[in-house]
Amino acid sequence: MKRTFFVLLLFSLHLHMALAQDANALLKKMDESLMPESYEAVRRLINEDPDGSKKEFTFFTAKKGKDKIAMLYLAPASEKGRATLRLGENMWLYIPNVNKPIRITSLQSIVGGVFNNADLMQLEYHVEYDASFAGETQNEHILDLKAKNKTVAYDKLKMWLTKDGTTLRRIEAYASSGMLIKTLLFKDDKNFGNGLVRPATIETTSPLYKGYRSLIIYQRIKARRFPDEVFTLNYLARLGDLR
Repeated sequence: MKRTFFVLLLFSLHLHMALAQDANALLKKMDESLMPESYEAVRRLINEDPDGSKKEFTFFTAKKGKDKIAMLYLAPASEKGRATLRLGENMWLYIPNVNKPIRITSLQSIVGGVFNNADLMQLEYHVEYDASFAGETQNEHILDLKAKNKTVAYDKLKMWLTKDGTTLRRIEAYASSGMLIKTLLFKDDKNFGNGLVRPATIETTSPLYKGYRSLIIYQRIKARRFPDEVFTLNYLARLGDLR
C-alpha cells in the first residue's frame, strides 16, 4: 500500500513538473512570436477620460535582447525629446535641459492614464514570470503567471493566449493581495511584415480608475540591431539620431 502511494506521488510530481515546463515553454514561444528579439517600433498612446477628453502621445521605441528598452517621445510637442530607459528593473526619465536623468519606478505612470511605466516598457513575460496551466477555452490556453521576484510590477497575471502559442488575447493583472489591478485586451491582428503577425492594439481598463481607458497602437515594428551604447544614460539625449 505504501509503495503504491509512493509511486502515485512520484508520478504526480513528475506530471506537475512536466506541465510547468510545458507552460513555460508555451509562454516563451509566445514572447518570441510577438516581437523580434531586437527591434524598433513606433507606437501611439491614447488616454481617454470619463468626460470623453483624450490625450495622445507618440513614441519611438528601441529594444535589444531581454532587458534593454529605450523610448523617445515624438509627440505632443510639449513632450518631444523626452526619453526613458529600462535596464532590467531599473528605469530612468530624461528631460531636455535637466542636468541628469531621473529615476522612476515601474508602477509610476509618467504619461498618466491606466498604463504604467512597466506596461510601456514591457520585458518578455517569460523573463519576469513562471507559468502554469490554469485551464482552456475552445481557442485559448489560460495560464497563471507568478512573478519571479518582488521587483516585478504585478505579482500575478492570468493570461489567455492562442492554443498555438503565437499571440495574446487577454491579461488580468493582480496584486499580491489578489486584487484585480487592470485588464489588458489584445486586438486588431496586423501583418507588420517579415512574418510578424500580432495584435496592433492593446486596450487597458482598471477597476481602480473607473471610466478611464488607455490604448497602445503599434504603427510600425521592424527588426533592428543596436549597439549597447544606445541603452546607456549618456545616449538618451541622442535617441533621435536613430530615426
